[in-house]
Amino acid sequence: MAIDEQIHKMKEQISQVIMGKDDTVELLMNAFINQGHVLLESVPGTGKTMLAKAVAKSVEGDFQRIQFTPDVLPSDVSGIQYFNPKDQEFEMRVGPVLTNVLLADEINRATPRTQSALLEVMEEKQVTIDGETVGIPQPFIVIATQNPVESQQGTFDLPEAQMDRFFMKLDLGYPSFADEQRMMREHRETNPLDTLQAMLTKDQLKQFQEDVQSVYVSDVIETYILSIVQQTRQHQDVDVGVSPRGTLAFMRAAQGRAAIQGRDYVTPEDVKTMAPYVLPHRLVLSLDGATLKSQDDVLQEALEAVEVPAEYGVHPS
Repeated sequence: MAIDEQIHKMKEQISQVIMGKDDTVELLMNAFINQGHVLLESVPGTGKTMLAKAVAKSVEGDFQRIQFTPDVLPSDVSGIQYFNPKDQEFEMRVGPVLTNVLLADEINRATPRTQSALLEVMEEKQVTIDGETVGIPQPFIVIATQNPVESQQGTFDLPEAQMDRFFMKLDLGYPSFADEQRMMREHRETNPLDTLQAMLTKDQLKQFQEDVQSVYVSDVIETYILSIVQQTRQHQDVDVGVSPRGTLAFMRAAQGRAAIQGRDYVTPEDVKTMAPYVLPHRLVLSLDGATLKSQDDVLQEALEAVEVPAEYGVHPS
């Protein structure tokens, strides 16, 4: 089954649990087929954890969850070497990162030291425990949730280095009146999450991950992507612009959207559509800039400063 057909079916199933968030589900699946990690940010109670569980249940594979609190230690994430008194020897016990889908719930409640424990596994897809390296099974994707309410005690901002490792940052937001009413009715007696089935096998996901890399990106589209990135680096209100890692994520997200739309080539619309989800969280604004503008504002100015190509090529010659 083609990528666009499979994603459409998964969106239909997940919409039974999370109402009115088809676009967010599509973005999450874009990250999945690009082997990218996702940060879900929204106020408490809007369904971040439920959405992560729904997507995870729709993809075949192991699922683990870490509920972050200030007392969670790095070893609780990665694992430990412990002494087995029965066998009189040390044994390795790998933490919950040894999975296919890892839900890092309320990651900004963890201390910076514990947050950094995710860095190696997110980027290198391996974990080191007392000098011994253990590979993480593939596919491996982290879905982290974050509470942006700054007034709440016991939260710690994610460092820029870790923010850059998230393929996308998504804001779930509140549901519409009609969607919330539907949620009240359908969740009244049963939990729709219990009825979800795996619709995408690990082999299918791996194949999709290979297929999306072959989506055609013309020279004109490459130039368009790089011009937007350069604008973020040159912006007067930005101290640190989009990194080269961010450039690659930007390109791959556009390829993913094209594939989900049923095309084998990237258009300028793909690029513009994905920019707000892939780029803003990678920007570090200057002190003066942060008092007047948001990261989204800066990105919008960067997009407006770059001319959209009229001809872009639909297939390699």
